[in-house]
Amino acid sequence: MAAGDDSKDPSMEDDQASSPGPSFYRNGLFIFFHNVRNALKADEMGKEISSIAVPAALALAADPLASLVDTALVGHLDAEDPRRDSVALPGDMQKRPFLPSASSALVVGVVLGILQALLLGFAATPFLRLMGVKPTSPMMAPARQYLSLRSIGAPAILFSLAMQGVFRGFKDTKTPLYATLAGDAVNIILDPILIFVARWGVAGAAIAHVISQYVIAAILLWRLVQEVQVIPPHIRDLKFSRFLTCGSLLLARVVAVTFCVTMAAYLSASRGPIPMAAFQVCLQIWLSTSLLADGLAVAGQAILAGSFATGDHQMVVDAASRVLQLSVILGLGLSTFIGIGMRFGSAVFTKDKHVQKLIQTVLPFVAATQPINSLAFVFDGINFGASDYVYSAYSMVVVAVLCVVSLIILSYTHGFIGIWIALTIYISLRMFAGIWRMGAARGPWKFLLDMKKSS
Repeated sequence: MAAGDDSKDPSMEDDQASSPGPSFYRNGLFIFFHNVRNALKADEMGKEISSIAVPAALALAADPLASLVDTALVGHLDAEDPRRDSVALPGDMQKRPFLPSASSALVVGVVLGILQALLLGFAATPFLRLMGVKPTSPMMAPARQYLSLRSIGAPAILFSLAMQGVFRGFKDTKTPLYATLAGDAVNIILDPILIFVARWGVAGAAIAHVISQYVIAAILLWRLVQEVQVIPPHIRDLKFSRFLTCGSLLLARVVAVTFCVTMAAYLSASRGPIPMAAFQVCLQIWLSTSLLADGLAVAGQAILAGSFATGDHQMVVDAASRVLQLSVILGLGLSTFIGIGMRFGSAVFTKDKHVQKLIQTVLPFVAATQPINSLAFVFDGINFGASDYVYSAYSMVVVAVLCVVSLIILSYTHGFIGIWIALTIYISLRMFAGIWRMGAARGPWKFLLDMKKSS
């Protein structure tokens, strides 16, 4: 463009119009509105997010949806009766890089899976009593049988989760999707056969689920060994210390999340079989639909991890903005879908009129919290992509403590509805923890202050 030429490049005008002005960089919350009109645009960023998020969302939602099938069928029983740190390897092994972090994750996954299987298998009764199922309850025997049998699948589940993490590090979310769909297809096919034809009842549902998990693990392992060298040349090539440091923080976070949900289940079960059944159906729907947002979280995590590693802060802002905006749109869509669908579809999960009525009373909470759920899940992915594990762990522990206090108080004062009010508080606190970290420009988001100064 010649000097003195007053003409402007249209593309530059568009970029300037979509970028926030100097007064807009007051805090990190500008990310929510950055290029907001491009939220649904099928540009390069949109295509990359969709290529990662869609397969990841389908894979993440597939297993809970298969559990919904279990819930629906069992509910009718009464009626029917990133970076590759490669190590040089000899020969053909050089074609497949060795990833110390991946192999470490697989080993830890198998060990934890075995320990979980032993714990649930031998301590099923105490665990169920902790959740509020009384020894004299008619639910105890089938619940103990179901939990004991499903515990056999724990090693396969954790092993699969570790392998899925490796594939996501490659930005490959299609392989986990195909494996999960194949496994869940096996589950859905075997469910009616084992539950009704073989007349194994809840045991049949548990066995179908276990078989499906080992199918998923086998497919993932078969594909993984074609891409990388899984077995280390030597035990010293594993990086357990680094893996366990981050893993311990994530484990603390998972324990905090699990404890909140388990506490809610315990309080529901303590109120009797009808509240417990209604809670289980609502929880499965709540989590199944919310996990769709986890696909966006995976996409955000993958893109942000690479952008932070290269110091491309503009890409960090662009990617974080887009996935957060999409999460709000997704959440609103899920709220509409659940609000309409479950108003007429609760009979799919149970024929008990009392359970259906109780489901309808908490349906507003399940539907209305979907945008909050979506943001909370996506912020998890953003924080992981920024390697902000310490904050993620500690903030979740604080949220869990507040959630437990809310559950105890509100379940006592408001009964079953109080439990869902407390869960609404819990997921809202998770969302605000992410908003505060980014909005205050703390931790890995300090670079936002530099963007403010430079603007």
